[in-house]
Amino acid sequence: MLPPPPRQPPPQARTARSSVRLQRAFLRGPLGVLRVLQLLAGAAFWITIATSRYQGPVHFALFVSVLFWLLTLGLYFLTLLGKHELVPVLGSRWLVVNVAHDLLAAALYGAATAIMIDQTQRHSYCNLKNYQMPCAYHAFLGAAVCGGLCLGLYLLSALYSCCRRYQGEQEVA
Repeated sequence: MLPPPPRQPPPQARTARSSVRLQRAFLRGPLGVLRVLQLLAGAAFWITIATSRYQGPVHFALFVSVLFWLLTLGLYFLTLLGKHELVPVLGSRWLVVNVAHDLLAAALYGAATAIMIDQTQRHSYCNLKNYQMPCAYHAFLGAAVCGGLCLGLYLLSALYSCCRRYQGEQEVA
């Protein structure tokens, strides 16, 4: 009778996931700071609209602001945690994805800001001192300012990312 074969430990399973590491270079860099400012200005934009009485084309402005607030939040955390390579197809082109996101956000925030400026002008009649009825003029004016700020921040972010791409960089951070 033959002795039993020696026991070998089972092979370790390879994990495709790498550990989560905070990308401090991104957090402290210009793009990380711009993303935080975009999130703050975008939240101010849609909260200002959502707390007022709105109708008509303001729905589009609210949609744009909430959509890009959520997308920016996703981009921010994927980049901050270094997990952008897990995004199928787009993970290897993360800097280009960021540029495309920023340019699209700037274009749509431009349209949303134009809508808010138009609505502010339409409600300018209630900006009188003794006007007693409820009016959304101040909310629309604040939203127009926040929309313009978002537009500028997204354009600045796209410009910065394009400059990094032109210099041959492949990574966001």
